[in-house]
Amino acid sequence: NAAGTGARIALLDRSARREIAALVRRIEKVETAVEPRFQEHFVAAMAIPHGHAPFPHLARAVRLPAAPSGRTTVRRGRRRAPS
Repeated sequence: NAAGTGARIALLDRSARREIAALVRRIEKVETAVEPRFQEHFVAAMAIPHGHAPFPHLARAVRLPAAPSGRTTVRRGRRRAPS
């Protein structure tokens, strides 16, 4: 696991620790959870091609699957597994 490897490097190598500290100071956090429709945007963007945003030039570069017919809205919440 990458986190464990990074932790071992930081513990065993002082120069790596200084490099990590310098990198951490340059990190800019972007809080996505404050956007009310973040989950909707995220789920749509996971589809290839995008769930609903048009990419008119993409079809010239790759063969696209047929557009889905049916529900176009994002389902909210999770379904429970059958018991």
